[in-house]
Amino acid sequence: MQEHVILVDINDQKIGLMEKMEAHEKALLHRAFSVFIFNKKGELMLQQRAASKYHSPLLWTNTCCSHQRDGESNVNAGRRRLQEEMGFVTDVKEVFSFIYKAPFDNGLTEHEFDHVMIGRYDNEPNINKKEAENYKWMALENVKTDIKENPTIYTEWFKIIFDKSYKKLTHAQSYSS
Repeated sequence: MQEHVILVDINDQKIGLMEKMEAHEKALLHRAFSVFIFNKKGELMLQQRAASKYHSPLLWTNTCCSHQRDGESNVNAGRRRLQEEMGFVTDVKEVFSFIYKAPFDNGLTEHEFDHVMIGRYDNEPNINKKEAENYKWMALENVKTDIKENPTIYTEWFKIIFDKSYKKLTHAQSYSS
C-alpha cells in the first residue's frame, strides 16, 4: 500500500496529496509531526531509528515522527504513531510548529511543515523493531551537549528542532506533567 503525504502551503493549508517517496524526491512541502515524550524526571525519550529505514537508519531522534493521513488530526496522528513505533499510547498536545528543509545523501529531502507535540509517559516502551532499534531517556541539557559533541549520530530534523526550538521544548516539557 502506497503511503501519501498532505502537500501544504507555507500557512499549512492543504494543496493536495502525493505519494510519500515522490514528495521526498521532489522536496515538496508537506505536513508532518514530531512527538517528544517526557517522563516525570523531565527526561526525553529518544528513539534510535531501525536499521531498515530508507533514510537516517540507526540515528537517534525524538520519540516518534511521521506524516498525518488525509483527514487525520495532528494529535490523533501523533498518538497513532506512538503506538505503531513505540508500543504505547499517551495523551499528547501540540505546542508549536515550524517549517524546515533537510536534504539527505540518498537524494531525498525532508521539506516539512512540522507540528511538534509533547506528552508524558513513565513506563518502558514496547518498541516495534521494524521502526525503532532502541530507545533511551536523556535530560534535554544532555541531549543538547551530545548533539554538539556527536552530531553525526542524530537525525537532521532532530538537530534542526533542537537548534531552533530548544527554549520552546524546555518550556513545553514542564507542561507535559
